[in-house]
Amino acid sequence: MAGKALHRRMESQFLMPTERAQARRFGKARSAQSSALLEDYVELIDDLLGSAGEARPTDIARRLGVSHATAIKAIARLKREGFATARPYRGVFLTEAGRALAARVRARHRLVVEVLLALGVPVEAAEADAEGIEHHVSETTLKAFGRFLHGRS
Repeated sequence: MAGKALHRRMESQFLMPTERAQARRFGKARSAQSSALLEDYVELIDDLLGSAGEARPTDIARRLGVSHATAIKAIARLKREGFATARPYRGVFLTEAGRALAARVRARHRLVVEVLLALGVPVEAAEADAEGIEHHVSETTLKAFGRFLHGRS
């Protein structure tokens, strides 16, 4: 009997949300998907600038596994949104806002990886999974991740 009561209580937690709540959740997911692309580009450009001293569209395309044309379109969007600048034959550079975004994305990524590793996920899987999770996790959840990790040390 206690098992059935627990099962019912668990089911009640997963009932269909209200229309408004569900629309808000899906809207948040769509927004995260849209910004995920920019965040990946900004983070990679920052990495390339730090390691190679330049971030050429060709290198960006190869590392992200996209066509050169796709990379050029994304770079144009980064420029329109104030995260990057580009000079002919000199590559792509981040603005102050772009560098700040890259730092935030990198910190989120590291935190998600650390939590996954603490849960016993192998390094390669944790790194790969963090690539998606980092863009969709809320600030509330990130703070909980931090408390979880802090409580373990």
